[in-house]
Amino acid sequence: MPFKLIETSIKNLYLIEFKRFSDERGHFFESFNRLKLSDSGVDIDFIQDNVSKSKKGVLRGLHYQIDPFSQTKLLTVLNGRILDVAVDLRKKSPTFGKYLSFELSSEDNTMLLIPKGFAHGFIALCDDTVIQYKCDRYYSPAHERGILFKDSNLNIDWKYPEKDMIIAKRDLNFQSFLEAENNFVFEG
Repeated sequence: MPFKLIETSIKNLYLIEFKRFSDERGHFFESFNRLKLSDSGVDIDFIQDNVSKSKKGVLRGLHYQIDPFSQTKLLTVLNGRILDVAVDLRKKSPTFGKYLSFELSSEDNTMLLIPKGFAHGFIALCDDTVIQYKCDRYYSPAHERGILFKDSNLNIDWKYPEKDMIIAKRDLNFQSFLEAENNFVFEG
């Protein structure tokens, strides 16, 4: 069964539904099948897999890599629940500076496809949250950038009390949306 692409209100940002097979033993699903994804309209050469485990309240982001190491990411929640945020950084995009948030869990049958030109972050809504994301470019520390999660221009509603968030010092020192380096341009 092919994966089902679901358009969002931001061009090129997709939810992807997959089929889960469950019985008394548990469940099984394909989190990646290049041929089936290609048949569904996603023809991306993913080359790196990352897994992160977080406890409740951990906020990671907003992260991105600038060109030539910008990344498309395919995100799957393997355990737990998150609020995931993607911010459009593509200049000349009709949704430049806008974000969408999605509550994703290991119980639903949904992945998130985040294209190049987006900042990405999430907050874990329960303990032992495990996220897997595939990338089409390798991690490059020299090209990594970030935007402060509570930037007033973006005004992201994280739906979680800031006083209870656990955030890396590095993420707390990210620049504002207007100051952050960004070399992305929307290509209709």
